[in-house]
Amino acid sequence: MSDVRSRQGGARVRLPPPLVFAAAIATGVFLPPRLGLPLAPRLLLGGIIVIAGFAVGISAVGLFRKTGQDLRPWMPSPELIFHGLYRFSRNPMYVSMVVIACGIGLACDRGAVMLLALAALVVVHFTAVLPEERYLQEQFGETYSQYKSRVRRYL
Repeated sequence: MSDVRSRQGGARVRLPPPLVFAAAIATGVFLPPRLGLPLAPRLLLGGIIVIAGFAVGISAVGLFRKTGQDLRPWMPSPELIFHGLYRFSRNPMYVSMVVIACGIGLACDRGAVMLLALAALVVVHFTAVLPEERYLQEQFGETYSQYKSRVRRYL
């Protein structure tokens, strides 16, 4: 694939990040260890964490839609987003996926979900985040370099 075609086609992300996190959750709910927490507190706290994760994700998705961006990471990015949650994290959607998965793990009393959520983040880091960063650096040059120097990758 030529450099021009690469720039026109977006980042070379081959694995949809939401599927990676969904697989982690689906696998983890059937695995030990149980956390052994009482039902009411874990449902309450887990629910709050899941809601917080969805709030972050919905806000990040809203900013993408507002600017006409495609949510699929392999599609071209017409512009960088510097406002909203993107002032604090370059990847708030992926942060939200980790938070949601951890909240589900807590609510379901499954530590494996939380561990697999972290493993999913490692997979997403190498299969999505790094290719996205290479693409954005190529596409936006110094503007993206300055953004990277100001804003953390995750938190």
